[in-house]
Amino acid sequence: MDQVVLPRAQWEADAAAHEERARQWIEPNLQRRARGEKHPIWDFLFDYYAVRPAHVYRWHPGLGVALEDAADAPQTRWRDYAISGDGTVTADVASFVAHRGPSLAKTLELLTAMELNRPQFDCFGLHEWAMVYRTEKPRHDLPLRLGTRGTAEVVESHTLKCTHFDAYRFFTPPAKPLNLTVLSNDTRPAHDQCACLHTGMDLFKWAFKAGPLIPGSLLLDCLELAMDIRLLDMEASPYDCRPLGYGVVAIETAEGKADYVAQQRAFAQRAEPLRHQLVRFYELALSADKL
Repeated sequence: MDQVVLPRAQWEADAAAHEERARQWIEPNLQRRARGEKHPIWDFLFDYYAVRPAHVYRWHPGLGVALEDAADAPQTRWRDYAISGDGTVTADVASFVAHRGPSLAKTLELLTAMELNRPQFDCFGLHEWAMVYRTEKPRHDLPLRLGTRGTAEVVESHTLKCTHFDAYRFFTPPAKPLNLTVLSNDTRPAHDQCACLHTGMDLFKWAFKAGPLIPGSLLLDCLELAMDIRLLDMEASPYDCRPLGYGVVAIETAEGKADYVAQQRAFAQRAEPLRHQLVRFYELALSADKL
């Protein structure tokens, strides 16, 4: 990869723009944490993916970009950055791959495999319903829109077709046998597919975990996509989000199913170029380590 060198004025402006863009998602979360509050929709991504919101403020130029006159840049205090004698700072790919190589390779396998698996647009978000099927302890502090019995009736009148293990593992014990496929962490590449809402949200996780390899703009593109998907995930869920000011995608109706699939297709289209960029950076990092 040809290296791009950013002069100080440019990388300072890029870092400031990144922080300003991230603020819209991070500041509300930090303020709620300070008050001891939790939002069942918007805080999920940080809690579920174990991402410290404040770390999203960190701007990474990404693989193949060098910062000129950067001896005092924040990156010099972060792991997996290297500074040359003339004060130029770059991501230390060898260092990062040394301690994250196996994880990078496994993620790359998953991201490339899901491109080959058939997209599935008929699951209708029933994974969230299966997580509360016949239980009195829902995962979120929100009322069930149809009540416990109504929720169970929706599950029992449909076929569960979940392909994402990280969702499947939260199914209630009575719901797991209802899924068409028995899923496991070891078989994820055989089942994950690019139409799944959760694989779209996971792009944020894969961008964040690749740290200095991923440009800040790509990380925030993945976060923005994940936040938008999360709203559909909850509006189409058995939870009633109307008290929070959001709507309902009633997947138990024909109209709701059509709405869900239309949004699902749009999200899959948005996710495709982001996933391709992540694959490219993962491949470059792993191939650079072999040179």
